[in-house]
Amino acid sequence: MTVAILIEDLFNEFELIYPYYRVQEAGYEALLVGPEARVYRSKGGVSMKADRAAGEVDPGALAGLVIPGGYAPDRLRRHPEVLELVRAVDRAEKPLAAICHAGWVLISAGVVAGRTLTGYFSIKDDLVNAGATYRDEAPVIDGHLVTARDPRDLPVWMAAFVGKLRGA
Repeated sequence: MTVAILIEDLFNEFELIYPYYRVQEAGYEALLVGPEARVYRSKGGVSMKADRAAGEVDPGALAGLVIPGGYAPDRLRRHPEVLELVRAVDRAEKPLAAICHAGWVLISAGVVAGRTLTGYFSIKDDLVNAGATYRDEAPVIDGHLVTARDPRDLPVWMAAFVGKLRGA
């Protein structure tokens, strides 16, 4: 039972590290997945290494996927392999979590139209223009999609995501 957590340079430390340990506490393996299997640096200079490149990950082997925020989503959305991994998890209706600017990845993957979600207030227009209904609350749950606004939402966001992993 593995949960992939996307990583790219300029990730938000809280939004990556909190889910990384939270899914492990819930009994899942946390797998850091980047465009390449290499070391990435956060906004504050913390270094973490991706375990695998997105193109090497079998979405069928995942229990769910987490997309942290920061400025990493703007970089993640440039990689077709990352977007295909997100689309595959979404098509399989596996738990999919996104926080802060991670909505950009969902937009680029083409999975927000007709859905209700949240994200950092500065990407509200992007989400709405992509066909989503935006709510300024957290967590926002739409089927298997669990979204949140920023680090202050981490506890409720991860509780909802872990609930989805467990079938709640």
